[in-house]
Amino acid sequence: MESVSAQHVAALRRFNRSYTRRIGALDDHYLGQDRPLGQARLLFEIAEAGPGVPLRDLRARLGLDAGYLSRMVKALQDQGLVRLRTHPDDSRVRTAELTRAGRVEIEEQNRRADALAEGLLDGLTPQQRERLTDALGTAQRLLRLAALTVERVDGASPDARACLAAYAADLDARFPEGFDAGDLVTPEEVSGDAGAFFVAYEEGRPVGCGALRRLEPGVAEIKHVWVHPDARRLGLARRLLHALEAEASRRGHDVVRLDTHTALTEAQAMYRASGYREIPAYSEHVYAGHWFEKRLAPR
Repeated sequence: MESVSAQHVAALRRFNRSYTRRIGALDDHYLGQDRPLGQARLLFEIAEAGPGVPLRDLRARLGLDAGYLSRMVKALQDQGLVRLRTHPDDSRVRTAELTRAGRVEIEEQNRRADALAEGLLDGLTPQQRERLTDALGTAQRLLRLAALTVERVDGASPDARACLAAYAADLDARFPEGFDAGDLVTPEEVSGDAGAFFVAYEEGRPVGCGALRRLEPGVAEIKHVWVHPDARRLGLARRLLHALEAEASRRGHDVVRLDTHTALTEAQAMYRASGYREIPAYSEHVYAGHWFEKRLAPR
């Protein structure tokens, strides 16, 4: 991957400074209410999650350490806005929910936030608002993709098997003939010298996977590239594909191959756009309708 230019770093930092100032993120009384942005955001997340959200889920969602989150929750509890309870199924888990005062507070917070956004947009023409909305959507997708990580894991790990189970269920719903989970790679095929397994994570949650296994000397096969529906159209499938290709190259393979079902037209388009060419069948895989190959650049 190419290094990040100083120009790109400066542009992102410049935007961050400008935007945080304009929305009042630097004010200890965010939106004119008696609390900073961190507490206001925590109230919003508790409201969005609904009653009984575990504190550990809030910590993962906001990327906060346990001590900082605990202090913020305590402050909101002292203000009568949040109520803490013990999870009914696990006494070790604490949950949070809004009190009646908290619900009133979040309604007012949302009203003020809407008014702030409307005020910012009011100075633009309808066409400019459309351009800004499109640009914000693009920025959100790209920043979300940037925050995702792709990690090599053991093929028998719980995350690997959970991703494959979700992949199998997805294909079973899409293929006219259904899908037999017995067709999935075994942990032995994607571990050690035989191959590798990668999982994509978003805030600690597995949202995609891909497998690589050795076919013959110099040739590897890519299997089971899958992305959770919530993380699609971000470019994650291509990132997984690139990670698998890099691993194949690192292992000394010159060529990677893969097959795909005729129903997976979006996958076929991605492979072609990623430099794969269609070839004659190299296997008698029951679910294959198209076979592809790509020669890897020397390392």
